Amino acid sequence: MANRNGGFIGTDGLDAPDPPTEVTSSAGVGSVSVAFTAPTDTGTSAITGFVAQVSTNDTAYNAGSGTGTSSPIIVSSLSNGTAYTAKVWAINAYGTSAPSAASGSATASSATGLIGGGLESDGTQNRIQFINISSTGNAGDFGDLLAGKPYTAAVGSATRAVWGGGNNNVIEFVLFSTAGNATDFGDLSANRGYLAGCGSATRGLFGGGSPNGNVIDYITIASEGNATDFGDLSTAKYSIGALSSTTRGVFAGGDAGSGAFNVIEYVTIANTGNASDFGDLTVARERVSGAASATRGVFGGGQGNNTNVMDYITIANTGNASDFGDLSFAGGFRASLSNKTRGVWAGGVGAADYNNAIDYISIASTGNSSDFGDLVAANQASAGASSAHGGIA
Repeated sequence: MANRNGGFIGTDGLDAPDPPTEVTSSAGVGSVSVAFTAPTDTGTSAITGFVAQVSTNDTAYNAGSGTGTSSPIIVSSLSNGTAYTAKVWAINAYGTSAPSAASGSATASSATGLIGGGLESDGTQNRIQFINISSTGNAGDFGDLLAGKPYTAAVGSATRAVWGGGNNNVIEFVLFSTAGNATDFGDLSANRGYLAGCGSATRGLFGGGSPNGNVIDYITIASEGNATDFGDLSTAKYSIGALSSTTRGVFAGGDAGSGAFNVIEYVTIANTGNASDFGDLTVARERVSGAASATRGVFGGGQGNNTNVMDYITIANTGNASDFGDLSFAGGFRASLSNKTRGVWAGGVGAADYNNAIDYISIASTGNSSDFGDLVAANQASAGASSAHGGIA
């Protein structure tokens, strides 16, 4: 049991809890999520809370703090690009424990990726998982969507991730900076699944899907409310992929029930109107997904025949896609997201079972993907959003 009190005059330090154990840190946007195991020896009074404090030098734990009643605790208002370690203290009515052992370091990042919804082996999922796109490692738990949500699409600003549709018309959002459950945003123009999302720093587009498969809706990401009609895709189709620069949204692939498309088409995000022809993918496919920098887009994976092919385009131009390389996994319904330099694909389904692999590429180069880590569980038909994708200047 801890041999110190928390500075409470007249109390016996032996009545304070033991320190928490197994402390780990995971990066968020301007924040660090600190997970831990509560002590089994709580002293002579129940634990009332925990304090997590972080350090930039492994010595002075005064760079930021957060409180909570359970693991994890988010320490926010941190500097992006700075590495932090963390310690946790347990508190009861008699005092404060000794500090835990320090966690490993985590670097607060302006490039958080969230992967929400989907299908897992035990059915539809409302799980939201997070990764730090700038590093590598396994995904962690962020919170929950309002309900199980397969075949959904996602868009992101620098502050919000928004999911729309998924065999319903529900739009919901979370803040990248605060782990937790989703909040209702509004409704799409109709119930839709198998749709795709892209957008700029301010506006999100949801295109295609089943039914109502040529519809493009848009939202202003910072303002809750129902989606508004943007225009139409060239053909009614579902299971399409999308990506964006700061000015253009690009949709590719898909199916209309009679076979996979190779068509790429685009819209100007700040305007409204119907899509225009861009060019063709190298391989016709559905259930494809896209990631982009501000200048280059990459479409990866897909089905029709299960494929691991990645194609790339220069978003400001029009023309046919070129071969980029291969993903580690041949299949579709992979969640995808990106920061300014790196594209990430996660999960999916191929000829065999659901997949938990996360792959990444350097968007500016070409070549095969590299291993990033694993999802919490094998998953398909989820959707990814980023706080620093190609549509954000």
